Amino acid sequence: MPSPVGPLTLVASERGLRAVSWPDPDDGAGDSGDGDGDTGDGDATGAGVDTAHPILVAATRQLGEYFAGERTEFDVPLDPVGTPFQLSAWTALRSIPYGETISYGEQAERMGDRRKARAVGAANGKNPLSIVVPCHRVVGADGSLTGFAGGVETKAWLLAHERATSGRALALG
Repeated sequence: MPSPVGPLTLVASERGLRAVSWPDPDDGAGDSGDGDGDTGDGDATGAGVDTAHPILVAATRQLGEYFAGERTEFDVPLDPVGTPFQLSAWTALRSIPYGETISYGEQAERMGDRRKARAVGAANGKNPLSIVVPCHRVVGADGSLTGFAGGVETKAWLLAHERATSGRALALG
């Protein structure tokens, strides 16, 4: 799907949205930023994709509403693939309110152990559901923008978009 931050590839299983992928600058195919480009079920290149799939239709609509400033939460069914720790980290990401940011340490603390901030950062880096599962809302302890599958410039754009449409000033914590 086209978006203000570039083309996004959506991948779904029968149970839910599996990935929101960014273009891979090396080969032009979708890459969720998880390091190996494997999104599980589906073809991340877009070849043979069923654009009438109800999950893909709902996800495309909801992302469009997000970019239009009309949606602050996603309710499309999700079906990410990850380790139990990654799934826990991604669940914690969904609790960060629209227009707000937290640090990796705060996310780790919310998950029960502030000392696991690096592990949380690694799990966030494997988040296959960018934007929908808002890893862009996690920043460094000093408020700096750190790595993001879509690029730091895209992370800055998403945060500015949320700040502008929420009326909130983005502040750490």
